[in-house]
Amino acid sequence: MTNETIATETTEAVGEFPIDELLSDGITNTPPSFVRAILKAASDPEVTSFAGGLPNPISFPQEKLLESMQRVVAERGPEAFQYSVTAGVPELRAWIADRYNHRFGTDYTEEDVLVTTGSQQVLDLLGKVLLDKGDGVIVEKPTYLAAIQAFALQQPVFREVEHLIPNFQNPTGLTYTAENREKVRAALASRNIVVVEDDPYGELRFEGESLPYIGGTALPHGVVMGSFSKTVTPGFRMGYLLTKDHDLLRALNTAKEAADLHTNVFAQFVVLDYLRHNDLDEHLVKIRELYRTQARAMTDAMAEFFPAEVSFTKPQGGMFLWATLPEGLNTMDLFPKALERNVAFVPGEPFYAQPGAYSTMRLNFTNADADTIRDGIQRLGEVIAAAL
Repeated sequence: MTNETIATETTEAVGEFPIDELLSDGITNTPPSFVRAILKAASDPEVTSFAGGLPNPISFPQEKLLESMQRVVAERGPEAFQYSVTAGVPELRAWIADRYNHRFGTDYTEEDVLVTTGSQQVLDLLGKVLLDKGDGVIVEKPTYLAAIQAFALQQPVFREVEHLIPNFQNPTGLTYTAENREKVRAALASRNIVVVEDDPYGELRFEGESLPYIGGTALPHGVVMGSFSKTVTPGFRMGYLLTKDHDLLRALNTAKEAADLHTNVFAQFVVLDYLRHNDLDEHLVKIRELYRTQARAMTDAMAEFFPAEVSFTKPQGGMFLWATLPEGLNTMDLFPKALERNVAFVPGEPFYAQPGAYSTMRLNFTNADADTIRDGIQRLGEVIAAAL
């Protein structure tokens, strides 16, 4: 039998066994990230993209991080390249706890902290630990689409409420008032429910005053999520959670052991060294001022160039705002027309766990300068006006 014959027979045999028959129901019913698909379409350098959730690269402390990398290699030696504990480097966990205690008057310790591979992993671990098929998950309407994706693997039943993410919500940019936080806390205090507050943008408030969390230590199963992606660098994929519920924390730790053993040790030591040798608050002041300028550039341009029928949020921090067009306009249909004019956004539909408002869109203001924002919004306004 010749090699050519063997290859042909092998190819035909493989073709008789489609992988679809072997895939789990969870992955089959979990859609790919719509934003990731859009980012590919908007990657042309000629396109002004308001689609991604990208921090501005000029906010990355590259020189300081290089200094930290060199120090870690020189001072930590093999420790920085060895396996480590699943929960994360103890000194980094202690720093995170102290940071929250200083900001909010809480009493977290390093034992209350789990360091993760981005805050996205927290959502994945929570889904694995808490959800069985058919369990209920209360999510915002609209909500963070990657949370829908993470939980969908467990095949829960999504139940939508109008607002649940406290600070500069992704996608809308809205923020809870102190009064509404207290109302939600009171409503949940008597229920055996895990309250997860996803707060990657809390340190990026450029207007108003910082407010306490809804749950945190105030509820039996309160979980707070955070990230260094928006304050230091997203490329390290460094997130974390804090909770006083150590039974839940042990379960999450076990799930993380099964997933990846532990988060990147070298990156943890680099972030820790950076935080110890630099003033994070001074760095954040620069980011907040940059994002304040960019947010105002976008809202001013929208007020000038968008049709009067379009409404939009005015965030006090974070990276996004939300526009609502007249009913009858489907922003999914509008997207390719905008791309023809070299401008991109994210249609609102993927942010709803159930079929939602088709006439909405998310816009990111942090990854373009003021002049680029103004020009892009003008072109997008013309696309909307033509559709009307």
